[in-house]
Amino acid sequence: MAALVRMMRGNLTAKTNERIGISSSLINPNFIISSRSFVSKLFVGGLSFYTTEQGLSEAFSQYGQVVEAKIVMDRVSDRSKGFGFVTFASEDEAHKALDEMNGKMLSGRVIFVDYAKPSRSSYGDGMPIARGPPEPALGS
Repeated sequence: MAALVRMMRGNLTAKTNERIGISSSLINPNFIISSRSFVSKLFVGGLSFYTTEQGLSEAFSQYGQVVEAKIVMDRVSDRSKGFGFVTFASEDEAHKALDEMNGKMLSGRVIFVDYAKPSRSSYGDGMPIARGPPEPALGS
């Protein structure tokens, strides 16, 4: 991974790229950036409704620098949905936090921690399903 980052910054020569089997035309820089963010971003489930983003950040900050702690809220009730995400500055810190915090108590509830996965669109390709016009009411 470090070799890919150096290559993207232009620190590797063409000879080095050839030796390690990397073609610069095959690597999309957005892939490297996005894949790294998911490695350092953790999903935290089983949160109490009373856990705050600040409390979540403080609980995980003992394992490294927390870049962001986000609790997912319900739009209608404005209450926590019981899960959130914690983003660390490095992969090592995220891994350490995952090992230490998974199955621990936080605000009176046992939480489970895993690596975050890319979000999926609820409509597949982002296009809604065409359903056509409504059926006419029978008997009117």
